[in-house]
Formats: sequence, structure tokens, C-alpha cells
Amino acid sequence: MHNDEYWMTHAISLATEAARQGEVPVGAVIVRDDVLLGEGWNQPIMTHDPTAHAEIQALRSACRQSENYRLPNATLYVTLEPCIMCAGAIIHARIGRVVFATQEPKTGAVGSCFDIFNTQQLNHQVHCEHGLLAEQSSDLLRDFFHSRR
Repeated sequence: MHNDEYWMTHAISLATEAARQGEVPVGAVIVRDDVLLGEGWNQPIMTHDPTAHAEIQALRSACRQSENYRLPNATLYVTLEPCIMCAGAIIHARIGRVVFATQEPKTGAVGSCFDIFNTQQLNHQVHCEHGLLAEQSSDLLRDFFHSRR
């Protein structure tokens, strides 16, 4: 649990960077054997790329670092529940575990709106946990959207 908090805190710092850049504050970190493989934060506005979510950015970084498009036994820490696109990419990358902070009731795909990781027809199952540092992540999101109104 101590390492989970460490890595989620790192993801929150990346989400803070996203907010500084005017992006929705979501950060993601991919770790295997307590070694950072990749990280990212939301950048769809800045890059004019709807796929540039924090999880996708972290997956791209980790796959380059690993020189492999598969990341077995890795854990992805993300500050917001993954969407359908990100959940699919996580499955394709064979991530073993996802830990997310805050649920996303409008587009969350791993328990809130959909439950992609528990679809038995898929050829890879991802273990998922949520709620770690949820208050900090929620506060960051709430403050970001409040400042934009």
C-alpha cells in the first residue's frame, strides 16, 4: 500500500501539470517491480489529438521504454477512472493491474458506466482497484472545472 500511495502521488503531480497546461487534470504512471516504465498526463487540447489521454500517453512512454507493446505484470496508476478507449488500450497492452483514484460517473469504463475489465469474453483480465487518494484527485478536478466557469 505504501508504494501504491507513492505512485498515485506521482500521478497526481502529473495531473497538476496537465491543469497548468489548461488540460483536464489527469495523470498516469506505469510501474513494474517498483520501477517507473512510463508516465503521462492529459494532452488532447495541446496536441489536437483526442487519443492523448493520460493513460495513452503513459502507455506510449512505457512501451517505448520497454521496447515492447505488451506490459505484462505492470501496474497503471491513474487519477481518474479510465474511459472506454483507455480501458481497451490497457487490455491490449496486457497491463496486469490498474489503480485509479476517482470514479468518473459520465464516461468511466471500469465500473461506473461500463465494466470493461470484467467482461469475461475478453482474452485478458485486468485487476482493478479504486479510491486511493480519491479526495486529492477529486479536489484537483473540481478546482480545475470551477476555475473554467
